[in-house]
Amino acid sequence: MDTHATQDGTQRFAARFRATAGEGHFRTLDIAGGLTLSSLGMGTYLGQPDEKTDAAYTEAIVAAVEGGINVLDCAINYRMQRSERSIRAALDELRQKGFAREELVLCTKGGYLTPDGGAPADPNKYFYQEYIQRGIFSAKDIAAGCHCMTPRFLDDQLHRSLHNLGVQAIDVYYLHNPETQLAEIPRSEFLARIRAAFTFLESAAAKGKIQHYGLATWNGFRQEAQARDSLQLAELVQLAREISGEAHHFRFVQLPFNLAMTEALTLANQSVEGRTLTMAEAAEALGITLIGSAALLQGQVAHNLPPFVREAFGLETDAECALQFARSSPGITTALVGMSSAAHARKNARLAAVSAATVDQFTKLFERGSQG
Repeated sequence: MDTHATQDGTQRFAARFRATAGEGHFRTLDIAGGLTLSSLGMGTYLGQPDEKTDAAYTEAIVAAVEGGINVLDCAINYRMQRSERSIRAALDELRQKGFAREELVLCTKGGYLTPDGGAPADPNKYFYQEYIQRGIFSAKDIAAGCHCMTPRFLDDQLHRSLHNLGVQAIDVYYLHNPETQLAEIPRSEFLARIRAAFTFLESAAAKGKIQHYGLATWNGFRQEAQARDSLQLAELVQLAREISGEAHHFRFVQLPFNLAMTEALTLANQSVEGRTLTMAEAAEALGITLIGSAALLQGQVAHNLPPFVREAFGLETDAECALQFARSSPGITTALVGMSSAAHARKNARLAAVSAATVDQFTKLFERGSQG
């Protein structure tokens, strides 16, 4: 039995929906082991750290997978480790329904300090006893009072995530918002920390604990190149190449992409071999898969869309039009959307039966937008 997503397994998942899936809903990667990913992915960020929300997420994940979504995204700090555990419960249910582990692309993140299950009475005491006293990190390793990416900390967090998720391997393990550290440390020190983190993640891949790794960012790739917390993809890929050559496992970047945050497609802020490119262009040139997060921006772009957006896609609701935009953009493989209830998951999964928008539709959309 495979312990991670595989080419055959993810293709088998897509084949389950051959009769119903719209054209372009499933995308097969040329890199990253030839995995096939759904155009929509399940996010698990929002919600209270309580049993009611745990159960709702578990039901939502099962509904999403049954609806043709095989990308599940999480982070250890989401709901204080409880979202990962909701995924574990869902995987158990899905296994009973005939869905195998190798059909699902499981992603999580490490970098932010998080309690376990609920807020401790004394957070400082908790983190001191849990981490500093055990030598997992020291105070100087922490940035912004909440972020750490030393190898020993990432090793600890990865093992906690594996346990929370109940799996032997994670398909994509992200450094979570590493640009957070640039507010406090010089870029040279930041790159040294990234190199150390990448070295650890390459070793984790060699041990079979992860398949691939990447960066899950918020501001890093959406800034002008000269911004303090901006990131250059070519610089980061070069670090991975220096560590492991062309066989490196740095293959994914997650960044916000939605109707209000289009920088991945529209802002030329990346330098690649003397060319100034957009993030989507740079990722294609460097062999990186882009995953769009916040497809509905926590509901902010799911209502009151301009009429020309609805006309461009011809779908029933504003939310569907917003998701169609996010998942159909050239360069975006999967658009992540939070789904904290089974009803919400089923509603979003209806888009799996709709063909992705064409380049022509996108061109007309941007032409109309530029006209006001």
